[in-house]
Amino acid sequence: MKVKVLTITIIALFFGNVIIGQTQPDWRKLHYLSEEEMLTPFTKSKTFYPTDPPEGIIRNVAEFDQMQGVLIRYPFGIPMELIREMAEDIMVVTLVANASQQQTVTTQYQNNNVNLENCDFLIAPTNSYWTRDYGPWFVFDGNNQPGIVNFPYNRPRPNDDDVPIRMSEYLDIDLYGMDLISTGGNYMCTGKGLSASTDLVWDENPTLTHEEVSGFINDYLGNPIYDVLDDPLGEYIKHIDCWSKYLSPNKILLGQVPTTDNRYQDYEDLADYFASQTSSYGTPFEVYRVFTPGDYPYTPYTNSLILNNKVLVPITGGPYDNDALAAYEEAMPGYEIIGIMYNGWENTDALHCRAKGIADIGMLYIDHMPTLGTVAYHPEYDISADITAASGSNIYADSVLIYYKINSGNYTSTVMEYVSDVTYTGTIEGVMPSDTVSYYLFAADESGRNAKQPFIGEPDPFVFKNVYFPQTELAFNPDTVLFETTEDMIYGIPLHITNLTSDIVTINSITEYGDEFMWYVEEMPDLPYVLSEDDTLNLNILCDLPVSKFGELVIDTMLIETDLDIYAEPIMIDGDLLSEIDDVTLTEVHISAYPNPFTNQLNFIIRNSESNEVAIQIFDYNGRLILDKLKHLISSNENHITINIGEVKAELKPGLYFYRITSGNTTRSGKLIRIE
Repeated sequence: MKVKVLTITIIALFFGNVIIGQTQPDWRKLHYLSEEEMLTPFTKSKTFYPTDPPEGIIRNVAEFDQMQGVLIRYPFGIPMELIREMAEDIMVVTLVANASQQQTVTTQYQNNNVNLENCDFLIAPTNSYWTRDYGPWFVFDGNNQPGIVNFPYNRPRPNDDDVPIRMSEYLDIDLYGMDLISTGGNYMCTGKGLSASTDLVWDENPTLTHEEVSGFINDYLGNPIYDVLDDPLGEYIKHIDCWSKYLSPNKILLGQVPTTDNRYQDYEDLADYFASQTSSYGTPFEVYRVFTPGDYPYTPYTNSLILNNKVLVPITGGPYDNDALAAYEEAMPGYEIIGIMYNGWENTDALHCRAKGIADIGMLYIDHMPTLGTVAYHPEYDISADITAASGSNIYADSVLIYYKINSGNYTSTVMEYVSDVTYTGTIEGVMPSDTVSYYLFAADESGRNAKQPFIGEPDPFVFKNVYFPQTELAFNPDTVLFETTEDMIYGIPLHITNLTSDIVTINSITEYGDEFMWYVEEMPDLPYVLSEDDTLNLNILCDLPVSKFGELVIDTMLIETDLDIYAEPIMIDGDLLSEIDDVTLTEVHISAYPNPFTNQLNFIIRNSESNEVAIQIFDYNGRLILDKLKHLISSNENHITINIGEVKAELKPGLYFYRITSGNTTRSGKLIRIE
């Protein structure tokens, strides 16, 4: 982030065409109304000529859109250092009264190293230097043709009021007359259908209903949402740029005053209001604050000017300047934040009031509704945009790009394809659950222009993070594995697991053996197992040793875990397949094994056995008989059997085993685990 401060000491103030030297007038009366103007009925101003509004869908150019120039006026109300800064990379158009003034200004520019190649002049008499208030409002109509919306300026200053007319002639673009009394300092827009003013606009148009005022803003400027707000400043001027500023279609900067200030709650209520409102991107506004306590030293920090990638911030040498610049840095990463120090700034009259951006009338514009915030997971995201070149130039097909990165990776790009009319689409690919994606769009045309969206591109991209909401990705056939015959047990039941998605699915684990009865998977696949789109994994489920339990069914569960989900497949055995000798209740005989897992010794406890003979069998995980032992018991009430692993002829390696114990008419089975 580049931050710099330009300093100027004011020597003389200018108003009209007269230099004000030793005796300075009341500045507030100059920006507001002079005593004479207060006594002059507004109707004495030059006649205003209304016209029909622009045709089609209108787009009102925002301050943070591409500018080809900036409009200022001589005699100046801004320091030469500011003019020199603006002329570095943008056309400075200076209003002068005549050719003589033009020559005077040219000489001043030469003497102060202002880049004359980026300077032009518009000969038009003016009454004041508040070009923001009376300057042109730019629009593009439904045919992407630029135009200027003129309005009756809310001051009886006929020369100022004619400047939009002179600018439309200078730029050779259409002029529209909106018969709504207004002023540029009390109007701001997002460039995407939303604008705002204070209720001064209602005060100055008493013959119009509030709905009619909003109707003008929509019909001529294409803003169906028009916020008219109470002014928290408590000043006569009631201009919105004295306390707030749209920084992008979804960001707003608001002033902030101390808690001891009687206006504190008014400011906080407005901050809460904007935080609850939907921005032009369909998400809540991001609200940024800058401390503006007022009084001297003045803090006119919201009265700044955005010119392409530069933000020009008025500072006064007071203790809050650095914090103000830092607030802009936080809100507008990637922009060059430039502090303009000048002892001619006032709290309600600073840099923004005295300079007005001139829209690039050949603008290359990317209209995109971004994906932001938290979204549902998809492995890829389709991105679309409408791209228009007001210059009439062709857009380079291979220049329309999505630049994106996933998490903290490097940016990559993909070409957006032309679809129809002005629409292009592309895809962000390779996204995994919980990834954060940052992206911006780029395009170039044959006029030499290029554009990004968002305007600054990579330093402040669109960002979204996905959240995985489980969706079925695997299908199971059958949906339940049910053993109904001895043939099912011997030969197995096929289980087909199919990938339903349009991407690969990785199976990380599968339950191989049963807990409730002795089923197992024959020929388990190597895990993790990659299952391609529409592919099927075929398993065969066998049942080796049925468990003796009463009831129609014995139910167990196979768990299948992927990267995204865990699936439960029921495994069941029909009660008719259970041992025919199961004719005692479960509570009559109890058999248990411990410890489990075991090492070198295994213990079985049999309680309430009706027989003094117990058969013990141990099987490995393939169903191979490892131990077959018949034990004669002394007592039938509670008997303890200990098996030393050394007695087992076959080697019991660490792993999974099964036991079956028969006592009288009772058979029990279970799982054993041998560890080192």
